[in-house]
Amino acid sequence: MPTRPVSPPLLYADTESSADALYFGRISVPDPFIALGAKNRKYAVVSALEFGRVKREAAFDVVLPLENYLRLARAKWPRRRVGIAEVIFLVARELGQRRFTVPDDFPARIYVGLTSLGLKLDLAAGALFPQREIKTKAEAEAIRRGNYCSARGLAAAEAVLRRSQIRGRFLRYRGRPLTSERLKFAIEVACLEAGAVSVNTIAAGGDQGCDPHQRGSGPLRPHELIIVDVFPRLIASGYFGDMTRTFLRGRASDAQRRLVATVRTAQKAALGAIHAGVNGRAVHGQVAAIFARRGYETKATRRGSVGFFHGTGHGVGLAVHEAPRMSGSIDYILKAGSVVTVEPGLYYPGLGGCRIEDMVQVTARGATLLSRYPYQWEL
Repeated sequence: MPTRPVSPPLLYADTESSADALYFGRISVPDPFIALGAKNRKYAVVSALEFGRVKREAAFDVVLPLENYLRLARAKWPRRRVGIAEVIFLVARELGQRRFTVPDDFPARIYVGLTSLGLKLDLAAGALFPQREIKTKAEAEAIRRGNYCSARGLAAAEAVLRRSQIRGRFLRYRGRPLTSERLKFAIEVACLEAGAVSVNTIAAGGDQGCDPHQRGSGPLRPHELIIVDVFPRLIASGYFGDMTRTFLRGRASDAQRRLVATVRTAQKAALGAIHAGVNGRAVHGQVAAIFARRGYETKATRRGSVGFFHGTGHGVGLAVHEAPRMSGSIDYILKAGSVVTVEPGLYYPGLGGCRIEDMVQVTARGATLLSRYPYQWEL
């Protein structure tokens, strides 16, 4: 049975919330706008506020004025309150395009309006632009630059921790208690100075670090593991970096040293296992096996999970989490050119958490590091 050709894409989104919109047009637009394909060309429909900039700087072949199509829509439907659905319908009719593919987060109201007008919309079977998974040389360099900004943030955190003083059960920095908030501020300033914006930065110490997405709050203490996860977005291009290191200011216990050494061993094993054609589940399985052999149990408790209970890695690009995936729950064959994080971790309240994260580009023979920062953690 013949399959229907894939219809061209249709988007209505801003580029802050939609990596697809940024990928399609290669320009940052803070308000939702119409972007679509037709006859192998890219079209944008934008307001006067954005028209000149988008026309000069974006990757669209044709830029159309929103206001003109709103006037046409009001003339065609004088008794109805017209909006984006009517504009898209008129543009599609003008281009002779009757069918589009939309992402799964396409606005429901516009979807209903377009289908009621007779336009055919197909939901994308997975990613709207699956080619986003394979990064070009320029994209890989942008991600490398994003990781440079991550490294600047990590360096700022390390500098603050090294300069902090141990005063009983707390750390003090420049005469005041050192908190997660102060550490995150130093990280985010360093990222901004390097050309990226870091949002939701993680600097979580002690048991807070045992919740992998806990951002961290309150005083940081000596002799406790502190997870610092920095994933800034480049201002110029929108690509992300993503790196994690675990630090400790003071003196580590033997149990803490063993924990960190085990996570680093598992990370190195995963880095060595990655190549085009390998199943991400198999890479994850190697990490889990190392942890199990060394006695680090993963289990669910009444207060939450302990051990290793997240994936080994995820793709990064114009979104901080995208394809591919390396986890124990899904088979995913890694492709040459894809970019993935490698971030095993172990988390045990009372002992603390450790995560170490770098990023690589997958090649036929192995993995090329796109991140660089030392692994010295006991400060």
